[in-house]
Amino acid sequence: MDLNECTGIIVDSAVKVHWILGPGLLESTYHTCLLHELRKRKLEVLSQLPLAIHYDGIEIEAGYRIDMLVNGEVVVELKSVNQLLPVHEAQLISYMRLSKKRVGLLINFNVVKLKDGIRRKVNGL
Repeated sequence: MDLNECTGIIVDSAVKVHWILGPGLLESTYHTCLLHELRKRKLEVLSQLPLAIHYDGIEIEAGYRIDMLVNGEVVVELKSVNQLLPVHEAQLISYMRLSKKRVGLLINFNVVKLKDGIRRKVNGL
């Protein structure tokens, strides 16, 4: 499966979760439901994946976690906030860079129309 097909399935799954649940719930609720939906669609999803920092020849466990890594390729960062801020996009880009992944999705479920809460990022590596 190519990256565009994979991200399309992720977005479609998120839209379904949002359509059923609507905005205003905790991020953990959307996380659990999206995880179920993606696995139901036969995607491989790692949840709350620890992300170490490599700096100056050492590995630092700093408590960072990727919300979801889909098919070993797509970093998915979930939010349930009033507004996506530049720091949220920076977080996704940092996670993509540190994990050496090219594509990431930032999904904010706390919006009326989910399409307004989705950002797709590509890391040139």
